[in-house]
Amino acid sequence: MAYTSRITIAPAICHGKPCIRGMRWPVEVIIDMLGSGMSMEEILSEHPELEKEDIQASLDFSRRE
Repeated sequence: MAYTSRITIAPAICHGKPCIRGMRWPVEVIIDMLGSGMSMEEILSEHPELEKEDIQASLDFSRRE
């Protein structure tokens, strides 16, 4: 998956941290949720504004950065 279509970096949003689709969802928060043991399904259930592709893009981005 090309994370570039899902991960945005804007100085005015979350101090320029990589975020999901211009929302105030930093990639690091998604990775932290996964690292704490939450499944993709749990994250999507608790945060319906996120999409499966957002989580996959976060994982891909974190591997490359």
